[in-house]
Amino acid sequence: MGVGVDVRNKLAKRAAEEIQHGMLVNLGIGIPSLVPNHLPKEVTVMFHAENGITGMGPSPNKGEEDENLCNAGGFPVTLTTGGSYCDSAVAFAMIRRGRVDLTILGSLEVSAKGDLANWIVPGKKVPGMGGAMELAQKAEKVIVLMNHCDRKGKAKIVKECTLPLTSSSCVDLIITELGVFKVTAQGLVLTELFPPYDLSQVIDKTGCDFKVSEQIRKITY
Repeated sequence: MGVGVDVRNKLAKRAAEEIQHGMLVNLGIGIPSLVPNHLPKEVTVMFHAENGITGMGPSPNKGEEDENLCNAGGFPVTLTTGGSYCDSAVAFAMIRRGRVDLTILGSLEVSAKGDLANWIVPGKKVPGMGGAMELAQKAEKVIVLMNHCDRKGKAKIVKECTLPLTSSSCVDLIITELGVFKVTAQGLVLTELFPPYDLSQVIDKTGCDFKVSEQIRKITY
């Protein structure tokens, strides 16, 4: 089953902690699109979208949406002071030149070595892979926000991805409703837990081995 709205916002808030002042950040659709709502006021960044926006702001209030202003997933957004528009070719050129400091994406599977599979389930119709391949390869840091398991209860963090890869060995950090994993050269390291979940539950719901940090943070918000 998918995570609820409150939990989605908890994941987005945790991801917002990774954003530093002055960054250029790209957000995927779904949970990542909630991240701008959780940035501290003193942190100024530019959010980038492949459809040609640099400077996205928080989601608009209901009734204040602009039908001409949306993110790459087609959902309404706002524009910050200093924000700008460009065509999609320029937006992708920013990615391919390595100008994006951080990308926050959803995923279908992530492997123990940081392989990313997030663009297709074989046999299912999809709108396209979007900018995920370029972002996964060219962004300075790649964070995945996702449910720990799929709707059937199958682990999405696995030893080897079974779905077609978007990119190999690209993910740096995984955030789920259970906890936070760092991807290292020695494999996954669990560094944080979301109460009420405990270590035994994370082990049970994860499809690969992982190490546990000596000091586990319990995220209380």
